Amino acid sequence: MSTQTATKWVIDPMHSEVQFKVKHLVISTVSGFFKSFAGELITDNDDFENAEIDFTLDIDSIDTNQSQRDEHLKSAEFFDAATYPKISFKSTSFTKTGDDEYALKGDLTIKDVTKPVSLDVEFGGSAADFYGNTKAGFEISGKINRKEFGLTWDGVTEAGSIVVGEDIKLLINVQFAKQA
Repeated sequence: MSTQTATKWVIDPMHSEVQFKVKHLVISTVSGFFKSFAGELITDNDDFENAEIDFTLDIDSIDTNQSQRDEHLKSAEFFDAATYPKISFKSTSFTKTGDDEYALKGDLTIKDVTKPVSLDVEFGGSAADFYGNTKAGFEISGKINRKEFGLTWDGVTEAGSIVVGEDIKLLINVQFAKQA
């Protein structure tokens, strides 16, 4: 990517959200959010093909609407926020697969484990806001297996039901602001 024509876009946290969903007792789904995150996108073209994307989430900002569960998730049994305060993602490719669809591949690091992941991206378009800033919106979705990243805590009820599912669904809606 040539630096002369590269454009930097930064996540607007006021108009973005990072959500995850996981099965609880196999019968229902628990949703949660990360309230604090940052990211940027660097591109040298208008359709974002081959853009470079960096993203971080703050573990301490996890919110599942239940404080005891949030504290458990931050503990050493799960994310170990004291030792590993951030989850990070760095893209390895961003390929256009349809009119407004992209395949995003990259390296996801949770705790001290880095693995390649593939995510689906839908481009929502770009527009100018009230202040004349150019914004671009994306919806990113995918699924990871928590155990592959060292999140191996398992609970089993007396009846033999698994407390937390292995697959974590990700749904990330982000708005990037073009930097001058």
